[in-house]
Amino acid sequence: MQPSRPSAPADDPVRRTGRLPRGARRLQLLRAAQEVFVAQGFHAAAMDDIAVAAGVSKPVLYQHFPGKRELYLALLEQQVGELTERMREAMSGTDDNRTRVDGAVGAFFDFIDADGEAFRLVFESDLRNDDEVRRIVDAGTRGCVEAIAEVIAADTGVDQERALLLASGMTGLAETSARWWLPRKGTVSRDEAVALMSSLAWRGISGFPRLGDADHPTRG
Repeated sequence: MQPSRPSAPADDPVRRTGRLPRGARRLQLLRAAQEVFVAQGFHAAAMDDIAVAAGVSKPVLYQHFPGKRELYLALLEQQVGELTERMREAMSGTDDNRTRVDGAVGAFFDFIDADGEAFRLVFESDLRNDDEVRRIVDAGTRGCVEAIAEVIAADTGVDQERALLLASGMTGLAETSARWWLPRKGTVSRDEAVALMSSLAWRGISGFPRLGDADHPTRG
């Protein structure tokens, strides 16, 4: 059975073929590519499908991306960057460490629960054996880990390698639990799920006292 071909709704202004500034056109094409790659995977998707989904001709698509792999990599970079930025905002938006843990866990839940299921490109790609795909995903993972590790090291005084190890445990907990929760979210709300996993993470990380606050290891 052949994968279904996407159609371009005529009343969707994002899909119209009128002239757009180059940056706006690129974003339009990336959105269409996300729809197709998530639905079909890299190998089954075709540039024809993406052009149809975007409501453009193939020559217009090739003006921006020389091939399907390059388009996929650009989309992956975009999504990995979004996740990393969510994590950095969670760490920098407050000085309260309990709130930071909530934000770190929530960043993964919100990314995975976002419209379009772009997380599948990052965590479930059928192109993970590609060296460049692996490099982009690994760089994104490291960006999230480093954002958390920087705070852990600054607040607790542990060395960099131990801070990175602790941070990787937190990101692993958040990613795995969010992916487990997604198909079951009708039974547990997003807020309750984040609260549960944040409490689990906090019980561990709060055991490391803040510098100058050794008598109160659980303070934010």
